Amino acid sequence: MAGSTIAKLGAIAAERWGMVTTAQAANAGISRKTLSSLTAAGALERLAQGVYRMAGAPEAALEIDTIRVHWLALGGTASVIASGKSAAALHEIGDWFPGASEFVAATRRTTRIDGVRIRVRSLATEDIVFVDGMPSMTVERTIADLVESREDLSLVSDAVAQAIQRGTLLRPNRLNEMLEPLAHRYREPSGAALMERLSEAVPS
Repeated sequence: MAGSTIAKLGAIAAERWGMVTTAQAANAGISRKTLSSLTAAGALERLAQGVYRMAGAPEAALEIDTIRVHWLALGGTASVIASGKSAAALHEIGDWFPGASEFVAATRRTTRIDGVRIRVRSLATEDIVFVDGMPSMTVERTIADLVESREDLSLVSDAVAQAIQRGTLLRPNRLNEMLEPLAHRYREPSGAALMERLSEAVPS
């Protein structure tokens, strides 16, 4: 029985970075009590309320793992999208001090999970991308979101440089559009001018 249960959990976890939630387990007919027993036996590791990792599953960088755990704890649905510095971390752009996991959702959501920030925001489909299985703002939307959130422009500029070097900033014109309403804040005449300012850190 234990072997078949672990096999079921393993099949679920294989799609989510070696992690599984109590809700997913319940859908597979596995009770919370069984999860607790498997955790005590060392077959599972409890990461947060309702989120476990299979023993021996590979771990990502701590910040990435934390974002994933928080997303799963929020239900692991496509309606909750990584944003701001969390999206930047997923895209591996910028050098940000670890903080709260940042997400956006189209409707208001409340949570008691420590270290999680959820803003209400509707995103165009073109501004959402899946990064290793997690919904996130695109690189372009992420950069605009960082500017809009008044992050240090020098750090945002570093993120732009890394995105260009990685070849992940694919739609500069779209980014210019999103920066347009923010340009006046930085005394720039247009979104394109603000983008040029952000690109100053890119090696020629």
